[in-house]
Amino acid sequence: MEPAEIQNEQFRELLENFINFLRKKCYKERPINKYRRILAGIDLYMQENGIDGYDPDVGRSYYDYIAASGTRHFRIVETRTAVRRLNDYCLDAEYKVRKSYHTTYTLPEDCEHAIRSYEQYCRDIGNKEKTVSDKRRMLRTFLTNCPACGNDGLNGLTVSSVTGACFKLKNKDAWAVVRSFLKFLFTRGIVAADYSTSIPHYKREFKLPASYTTEEIQKIEAAVDRNTATGKRDYAMLLFATRLGMRSGDIVLLRMDNIDFLHKNISFVQQKTGVELCLPLLQEIEAALLDYIHNARPATDEDRIFLRHNAPYFPATTALLRSETKKYFKAAGINTEGKKRGLHVFRASLATSMVNDDVPYEIIRGILGHADPDSINHYAKLDIERLRTCAVAVPEPTGAFKEFLEGGCGI
Repeated sequence: MEPAEIQNEQFRELLENFINFLRKKCYKERPINKYRRILAGIDLYMQENGIDGYDPDVGRSYYDYIAASGTRHFRIVETRTAVRRLNDYCLDAEYKVRKSYHTTYTLPEDCEHAIRSYEQYCRDIGNKEKTVSDKRRMLRTFLTNCPACGNDGLNGLTVSSVTGACFKLKNKDAWAVVRSFLKFLFTRGIVAADYSTSIPHYKREFKLPASYTTEEIQKIEAAVDRNTATGKRDYAMLLFATRLGMRSGDIVLLRMDNIDFLHKNISFVQQKTGVELCLPLLQEIEAALLDYIHNARPATDEDRIFLRHNAPYFPATTALLRSETKKYFKAAGINTEGKKRGLHVFRASLATSMVNDDVPYEIIRGILGHADPDSINHYAKLDIERLRTCAVAVPEPTGAFKEFLEGGCGI
């Protein structure tokens, strides 16, 4: 056997090992055959170019060759995914469902250290890990926008560079995070000046809580095709939000032991507040849940209830739930102009419905799992009937304003 043939045999053995790896990840034969077809092109590419053995650089070169060949875009994307998966397997890298292609900028060491110190400070004052992660992302973007930091680190901060970097942030909510971070740097003696005073204050535009009527929500639920596996999953997840007002993060984290079918209740620790909450297992939710578990849920040892339906069967995410919810809003033909379409809007809709049905605020707060007693107060703005009782009678005109308009001095 020629040396090139030996090397090709080694690649084919690598490919078969990779295919077996995908099978262990619960991939079905159809996507496996697609991977085999795409990666078989590498074998031919290696022969035509006299390449003796495979390594990740060969895979990347093959991808570049395909990308420059003028083939259709979806073929290029498929090749990129297949090559990345094969290379990760070769390097024994952690398996990830998706990989971010966003550029990660390296900050000066003193900036990185300052961010890490601020993260710990946020944890110490009770911030959840998700909040800490969001703040880290905002601060990295802010410091990346600060050109002076690239050369001199935090010593390069100036009032003009701080305000300029701040105005480049698309998310104005990040201004408060930046202000807190700069105050932290000053109080800890990391920087000599308090640049937090140069950050403008941003006040959100006041908006009434977005809500939908009971009829509109029923249309959204009816838009789900419950004859499909993903439809059964989505319908069950949707009911947890529409009927119980659960947050998306709590829905996707539900495990089998959170559901007590015997006593008809759902118990879990809320991701946002860390407080345990017990809710009733309504009959329609139980029926939808059992239909999904027995007739649609992939066979896997994963104890999270809701899963992705593409191998490998990882747990569902809030991003998936958000995407599916928007899809059903559109399918139901709901007018969303001026309103949000995320899952959180169902909490507002449920609260508004209970408020208008004269359910006491404290009971609503308990059902929604609010830790702050004042958090439910903004729903009172939609309690039209009770607000009517607070209306002040319009005083009778005295004629003073009319006199003023006519040139007198009545006011």
